[in-house]
Amino acid sequence: MDKIQSFLLITLMFLGLLIWQAWQNDYPERPKISTDSSQIEIITSPTDQVAQEKDVPELIPPTSAHKAIQPPFETDHADDNNQVVAETDTLKLAIGKKGASLNSVLLKEYPITLDEPDPLLFLGTRGQKQFLYQGGLFGESELPTHHSNFEAPSSFYHLQGGENELSVPFRWQGKGLDITKTFRLTRGSYLIDVEYRIRNQSVGAVKVHHYEQFKRTKESSYNGLVYTFTGAIFSTPESRFRKFDFDDLEERPIDQTALDSWIGNMQHYFVAALIPPRNSSARYYSKILDPMTYTVGYVSPGTTVEPGASITLTGQIFAGPKKQDILKEIAPGLDLSVDYGMLWFLAKPLFITLRSIYSVTNNWGFAIVLLTILIKLIFYPLSAAGYKSMAKLRKVHPKMIALKERFSDDKAQLNQAMMKLYKEEKINPLGGCFPILIQIPVFIALYWVLLETVEIRQAPFIFWITDLSSKDPFFVLPLLMGISMWFQQKLNPAPVDPVQAKVMQFLPIIFTGFFAFFPSGLVLYWVANNVLSIIQQWRITSQLEDK
Repeated sequence: MDKIQSFLLITLMFLGLLIWQAWQNDYPERPKISTDSSQIEIITSPTDQVAQEKDVPELIPPTSAHKAIQPPFETDHADDNNQVVAETDTLKLAIGKKGASLNSVLLKEYPITLDEPDPLLFLGTRGQKQFLYQGGLFGESELPTHHSNFEAPSSFYHLQGGENELSVPFRWQGKGLDITKTFRLTRGSYLIDVEYRIRNQSVGAVKVHHYEQFKRTKESSYNGLVYTFTGAIFSTPESRFRKFDFDDLEERPIDQTALDSWIGNMQHYFVAALIPPRNSSARYYSKILDPMTYTVGYVSPGTTVEPGASITLTGQIFAGPKKQDILKEIAPGLDLSVDYGMLWFLAKPLFITLRSIYSVTNNWGFAIVLLTILIKLIFYPLSAAGYKSMAKLRKVHPKMIALKERFSDDKAQLNQAMMKLYKEEKINPLGGCFPILIQIPVFIALYWVLLETVEIRQAPFIFWITDLSSKDPFFVLPLLMGISMWFQQKLNPAPVDPVQAKVMQFLPIIFTGFFAFFPSGLVLYWVANNVLSIIQQWRITSQLEDK
């Protein structure tokens, strides 16, 4: 087996693995969600207001030994003209006075594109697509949900120089209750603290539940040929980080009571999570609202507020980039939203190495090239063994052609003659294939590292490559990749089979078109790897020919 045949086989295996992983993401084994709700006792009935607002978690009488929560159903929309703006160095929020919920979240450090320098709209409404945060209270008495009207002392809040925290309060009063909902933002952070201060000035005790949820329109996980999961995520101590696409939520909704857990949504480069207080139990749920919209969220256990007393209920919202160092400090398992797939154990060391190289070069493109060189050096002994085997095959290629012509009508005799030739020349026909196969998992792991690393988003390289996370605007790198594949073919003997030889002639053209729409950082790695392989193969072949 010559190296070109091996390369074709390995290439098909690599593409097959990518297709298989995309299939697994689209059609995974359906998660088994526990329905044990015994940890949260709910014994009340809905008020008229809650019954009318079907997108507020509704308490319904139990039909069995377990109590049930009816997750939200969306029927209303926030008034965008009646809102409060809060701005820090990292975030710009638009908070509606109706519901005191987030109408939009802008990530100030992340432009939409290089041509559109405006901050990226992460949460908000874009045409027919929505991704919103909603939260509030409900229980035995009339309480403020995300439909209720709040009052705000100011319409604009800005984190001033020298300040590290910004508080944005909203107030609601009714039936002896005085409630203040406050958003707290911190300099340099994408974490938003949410606090409900409940004062009971009535003559009777009030039982209160706190809920937080995301509402989102169904979105595709594909960006052209590139797959990056977009959808709901849920993490518990028993099962850290699970992904749920729309079909999963439709077939088997989330309905689980858990301790020290969180729920949210993610997309390429960014993640949003709802995080209850540490060491607290909550009921997590999902709900399909219509054929294109769903919600995920949690409800806290009921808390009783005695007359004349006050309590504080808290939660956190994270809405920002998938930076592993930040995420792992916020909640257990949140850093797993940087999804490296089944080869995460290889991808994480590669990412750490890539980031270390970047700290020296201060250029992600050069970091990718240097990491490629480092990987080639590590695998040099294996590659050298493969290239030596290929060089020997190149030497005996004329004899192989002669045997092919001699036994053209007898394949059994041809195989025997080929094996005899391999034995006489001391050639292992698999010697060029096996060393390359060992390197395939590393290549796939690095593929996901380059695809998932938010730091590479809009990172420049040199000249016309101004964004390593998008395709080459002039398709120069894909053309270089195709040319490098052609040179690699020329360093090896053509396949003995004329049909294979014709197929191999078109392979560089096919891959050039295939990689034309891949992120330029991935194509840069492939070009660098091909060039280094050509140099290494040429050197080893020359040394053997000189001997």
